[in-house]
Amino acid sequence: MAEAMTRMRAPIERVGSDGIRLERVLDAPAETVWRYLTEADLRRQWFMGGTDATAGGEFELIVDHDNLSEDDVPYPESYAASKGARFTDKVLRFEPPRLLETTFGENRGIVTYELFPEGDGTRLVLTHSGITSPKGFQDFGGGWTSHLAVLQEKLAGRGVRDFWALHARSREQVREALGL
Repeated sequence: MAEAMTRMRAPIERVGSDGIRLERVLDAPAETVWRYLTEADLRRQWFMGGTDATAGGEFELIVDHDNLSEDDVPYPESYAASKGARFTDKVLRFEPPRLLETTFGENRGIVTYELFPEGDGTRLVLTHSGITSPKGFQDFGGGWTSHLAVLQEKLAGRGVRDFWALHARSREQVREALGL
């Protein structure tokens, strides 16, 4: 967990008037990272499950963050109502193992994942555009920061003990970093 806290300080920046960009170096080749982005069973280990993302198709995301902590950590009251929520998203661009672009939730923007080989690992650049409010910047920025920390730890063969504590710290760090 200490390493996750150190690594989650990696850059987040505002892009244009409606977007954020995060970069992370992951301890896995691009082909493996691609699978964690597109295959539901792997994606649920760091983000949300549902169905596989395929070229030109729709896929489902199911909110179930019980899978993200090594310890048995209950949902905070403020997030409990979202547990089990389902979203149908559309794949806009699908260029394995280099580029994935999807819609995000109902009118919650577009997410672009770009993968670049870097030594034995992969640099992931995530851009989320279409954010419409300061609260949205903090919510999405904090969410992506914490979920990418879980992905980093998972690919490095480790885990995160308490996702929700990580998430709370991520939201505050994003608020400070983006001047919200």
